[in-house]
Amino acid sequence: MGKAAIRIGTTVAALALAAIGAPAVARQQDGGRAAPKTVVPLMGPRGVDALGDGRTLVTESGGNFSLVVERRHGPARVVPLGNLPSEFPPAIAKGPHGVIYLLTGASGPPPEQRQPALRGRAAAPPATLFKWKRGWPAPKPVVDIGAYQKTDPDPWDQENLPTDSNPFGVVALDDGTVLVSDAAGNDLLRVWPKKRKIKTVARLVPRTVPVPAGLPDVPPPMGPLPPAGTPIVSEAVATSVTVGADGYWYVGELRGFPATPGTSQVWRIKPGSKNATCDPLHPRKGACTRYADGFTSITDLAAGPKGIYALELSKKSWFAFELGLPGAQEGGLFLIRHRGATPRVRELAAGRLVNPGGVDVSDHVYVAGPLFGPGALLRLR
Repeated sequence: MGKAAIRIGTTVAALALAAIGAPAVARQQDGGRAAPKTVVPLMGPRGVDALGDGRTLVTESGGNFSLVVERRHGPARVVPLGNLPSEFPPAIAKGPHGVIYLLTGASGPPPEQRQPALRGRAAAPPATLFKWKRGWPAPKPVVDIGAYQKTDPDPWDQENLPTDSNPFGVVALDDGTVLVSDAAGNDLLRVWPKKRKIKTVARLVPRTVPVPAGLPDVPPPMGPLPPAGTPIVSEAVATSVTVGADGYWYVGELRGFPATPGTSQVWRIKPGSKNATCDPLHPRKGACTRYADGFTSITDLAAGPKGIYALELSKKSWFAFELGLPGAQEGGLFLIRHRGATPRVRELAAGRLVNPGGVDVSDHVYVAGPLFGPGALLRLR
């Protein structure tokens, strides 16, 4: 994904793929009823934590994090809170007692290739969970996710990088612990900030996917590609995590190279689990079960009273976007509801989202994007 491979893409070394055999999914569109409205313009927005009452935490390129405050009369106000110097916007989540958590991903590019605003500045440590409270001059590191992953190798690694780490999604729990999804480690972690302790909740097993048709010639190191239809074992790439209304923990997959459309899954994990396995060959077994299948390049999840929302960076896949294929800039937002054995999926704001980076739900559904360049915080009806 170019800059898009972002640290999904420095994750690209950690990107991997999945298998077919998705269960039938009942899909429909909203007919445009959920047309998004711009709340406030932002630059390269990604992190979104909707707090309710028109207040939303956001992060932008360069590491700025702010509180957006909507007003009944007049435009929304952006209240700058701080900065965590990083090439790619950190993930953000509000915890108990006014604590705000920020999560950096894999290492950025070398100093000479950084954004102009970051050149000459010390970048925040990569793969680290930070916390910040009002009045603090800067976020403080809590735990080094990357260091933990060196002690917890991925047993199904396909890239010869079993201890690689690219923390990508974060959510704070009411008990003071924090969930982190690692897109390179292909797992869900639980952090105890006060004890500076980390445990592995669940590991996502690779699945086998066919090389998609319609891709152009790809140069090394990713190419040349095998013929379309050739099966490839590929990793899950756990980009996202949320807590459902049922209290269960949900994890979404990006799906790695070659990012075959329709192979990203959403997993449902029993709270308090340790070392669970999310296995596409046994999707109904154990503490981690498959909630839904058939998605493409999921970058974020959110939960609301109506169900789980899955956000796709590109409906054609991140790889198609990186290759510049026509239409690959269109993203997707889907509401997933389970009624019986078959999940019902409804697309929201169809055709109206461009490479969105983040989603969350309070009294409205909020989406941040485009992820690259000038963007906005959007509100859906």
